[in-house]
Amino acid sequence: MGIQATVVFTDLHGSTGVFEALGNARATESVTQITSWIAQLGQRHDGRVVKTLGDGVMLIFSTSRHAVSAVVEIQRLHHKKSLSLPFDLRLPIRVGLAAGEVEMIGEDCYGDAVNIASRLCDLCGPHQIWASANALDTVSEVRGTSFRPLGPIQIRGRAEPCSVFQIEWREEEPSDFLTMQANFHTNELLEAGDALGREVVLQWMDTVRSFKSFELPIHVGRVKDVDFVVNDPRVSRTHARLEWRNGSVIFVDVSTYGSWVRFSGSGGSDVLLRRDECVLHGKGELALGASFADLSVPVVAFSIR
Repeated sequence: MGIQATVVFTDLHGSTGVFEALGNARATESVTQITSWIAQLGQRHDGRVVKTLGDGVMLIFSTSRHAVSAVVEIQRLHHKKSLSLPFDLRLPIRVGLAAGEVEMIGEDCYGDAVNIASRLCDLCGPHQIWASANALDTVSEVRGTSFRPLGPIQIRGRAEPCSVFQIEWREEEPSDFLTMQANFHTNELLEAGDALGREVVLQWMDTVRSFKSFELPIHVGRVKDVDFVVNDPRVSRTHARLEWRNGSVIFVDVSTYGSWVRFSGSGGSDVLLRRDECVLHGKGELALGASFADLSVPVVAFSIR
């Protein structure tokens, strides 16, 4: 007999680099401290730890309200604690959550919600929380948060796409709380098709290029032999890579000075990537080598169709 639950997966992004920087012993101690802290904080919000997964934790909650409150607090507290660390050692957290019926077999947990939460954790970028729409159906506002619809996203192993929201957890960001009962409904989002699409269009100044999913990966950079050239001294020779992973367009920064990602109409903060990656969806802009605050920065517009 299954039980209704909200499943949460967390993952520490960039742990490989930390192991290289600190060595196995110190890195293992650091990762273990963080995962243990995540597990304890989840339990304080009435969560149950199912298992730890190296640099990740799987928890289940009896209500989505408890799950959302837990993951928002995890992100906020971890972000504050990480500010005192060097950038390369900060280990940002990625979170995926989904609700549904799960089966407990022994000490492990199985079900569609488990698969969705795990996949959303894999797909989202550092510092992000992605949640299936049904996990937010009964959640009233959590202080300082907003729920931004990403649309339907194809989940590996599922015939139907899953309607997904990103939980904006930074308290300084404007809260424009959206729920499924308000302006967005599951059927409307599903009719829009897979939000991650099968084609990438890039534009810089007068240069416009279109790439099909089967043409990825492609490289963006300053030199002539990359797939999309942005000729600016702040852009690295090979600045970034766009990959196609199981229905998702992944932007991977490999540059010296970093990249900034801004999603159109999101109302959220820009995403800073330094040797990090995130999923591109919808439309937006990429600032290469400097932030959007620099009005002379080279900006590449993107559209995922």
